[in-house]
Amino acid sequence: MDKRITISDVREMKAQGEKIAMLTAYDYATAKLVDEAGLPIILVGDSLGMVMLGYPDTLHVSLDDMLRHTAAVARGVKHALLVGDMPFMTYQLNAEEAMRNAARFLTEANAQAVKLEGGSPQIVETVARMTAAGIPVMGHLGLTPQSVNQLGGYKVQGRSHNAAQRMLDEALALEQAGAFALVLETVPSPLAALISRKLTIPTIGIGAGVGCDGQVQVIHDVIGLTVDYVPRHARQYAQVGSLIAAAARDYLADVRSGAFPTEAQSFKMDDSVLEGLE
Repeated sequence: MDKRITISDVREMKAQGEKIAMLTAYDYATAKLVDEAGLPIILVGDSLGMVMLGYPDTLHVSLDDMLRHTAAVARGVKHALLVGDMPFMTYQLNAEEAMRNAARFLTEANAQAVKLEGGSPQIVETVARMTAAGIPVMGHLGLTPQSVNQLGGYKVQGRSHNAAQRMLDEALALEQAGAFALVLETVPSPLAALISRKLTIPTIGIGAGVGCDGQVQVIHDVIGLTVDYVPRHARQYAQVGSLIAAAARDYLADVRSGAFPTEAQSFKMDDSVLEGLE
């Protein structure tokens, strides 16, 4: 894993029929572990607002939050393509501000690409401006969490004929604008598969079925750190939350009983040093 993954490598993975796995990371230690596991793409998602900062949604995440966490993740990544999520209202006002904010992910936080949500004509134009300026962009259609209030909640998107056609049109427009990949979130599997076949760029699904070119999940869901709720689209591959709680309980018990620390966790000195001290 000496070679750093690039957007060209990601496109080539689709061309070769190689499935693409992407996970989120929000801190140095987790990013280092995920990177060493061989994941080709790591996303610093604005989901950090919910799983790391305790917000009720992604709308409260600031640009400073994203840049700080992306920079921390970048320090732990040597192999994967690192993508930073642009938070709410950092790219919607106009293309000029969007480009300035996106550039900060690359110059200050050491990301290699940014992700933004939506496929409206304004967003497509912004993507085109960014890619023309040398900023790699990953698109995001379907359930776009930053638009949750407009969508009326976290609902499956694209179920009607008109909605499915609109999503397909937006996906093709984002590809034409220069996006190197596209996240499809909470989209019916047949529609996601159709979009994946129509596009030359890879699709990364989350709750969009196996017909996508790849999959993305929130690391907390995958490792069982969010023990109170597991989204339908996720699968727990470990129960880290239970391990943390058990370790904390054992530590508490040992401190209270005096079983911790022992000599192995303590440091010695010559007793003569203490002579005469009062």
